Amino acid sequence: MLKKILIMSGLLIAGSVSAAETKDSKWSGDAELGYLKTTGNTETESLHLKGKIINDRNKWRHTATLEIVDKSDNNTTTAKRWYITGKSDYKIDDKSYLFVLLSYEDDEFSGYEYQTNEVFGYGYTVIKQEDLILALEAGAGARQSKPINASSTNEGIIRGAANLEWKISKTSTFNQLLSVDVGEDSTISRSASTLTMNIVGNLSAKISYSIKHTSDVPPAIEKKDTETIVTLVYKF
Repeated sequence: MLKKILIMSGLLIAGSVSAAETKDSKWSGDAELGYLKTTGNTETESLHLKGKIINDRNKWRHTATLEIVDKSDNNTTTAKRWYITGKSDYKIDDKSYLFVLLSYEDDEFSGYEYQTNEVFGYGYTVIKQEDLILALEAGAGARQSKPINASSTNEGIIRGAANLEWKISKTSTFNQLLSVDVGEDSTISRSASTLTMNIVGNLSAKISYSIKHTSDVPPAIEKKDTETIVTLVYKF
């Protein structure tokens, strides 16, 4: 399944590779390394790794992210999570766009072997100012889940999301991301609050707090997981 989602994510940005030779193609991204504290199904402190790459063209914007948490104490795994997303936006005009979103999550302590989402939808930038941007999204798709020691399930989902970016000053930016995926079997809500402060050049410090809530979970599994993350970010 991991191989499948990697292939699908690759296909999302494959069409933009040739764009590196065109004037309307711009590449950017960032890499993060830092400290992570989790509560919920895992109570641990560990290193946090995350990477993002963006290809922005005249009519398309492709984004791929990879997030890894892996920690062991005395040869015992205490936290292990992979979270991969691939997203393509087709720009209708300056504020409207269509999007395709694919995601794969493998969290050893969530009660699931994996969960994947495929969503198609519409986004609209409600506020687009120099220091403030607010985008809203709505879409529909499917979610596949594989509970541990149980058969996999496939359910339809409806997605709603909001993304706020506020440039507090020349060196500080606040981001708030909210998303809700409502399915036939469960509803998964995510919130991520982030404050990024530039240190020097392309190097920044970032503090973030995220919450994931799942309405229906396997037995003995917590519904809410939280992450507190402090990282150094290098933008390129």
